[in-house]
Amino acid sequence: MKIKKGDKVKIIAGKDKGKEGKLLQVLVPKNKAVVEGLNLTVKHVRPRRQGEKGQRIQFPAPMSVSNLLLVCNKCSKPTRVGYKILEDGKKVRVCKKCKEVID
Repeated sequence: MKIKKGDKVKIIAGKDKGKEGKLLQVLVPKNKAVVEGLNLTVKHVRPRRQGEKGQRIQFPAPMSVSNLLLVCNKCSKPTRVGYKILEDGKKVRVCKKCKEVID
């Protein structure tokens, strides 16, 4: 997976197209990710005890990783991700636009 928890991403498709946010969670087996404050869904919760009221809870729902682009820390542009192997043998992510290493 080319994105990790804590990365800043831009949504390129869906109801929140064009917005940016931070990744809260990446669900690798399902190929989905949860973005902070975006793709909000409303869940209705029934009252548990007598006299208590029901609630509407808003939470960010998982969305497909194919609808997200990583935003580079250096050039601040949404970009595709490449990989590069350093001299010490470590594999790192690279911005395709500015060729800089991403954390």
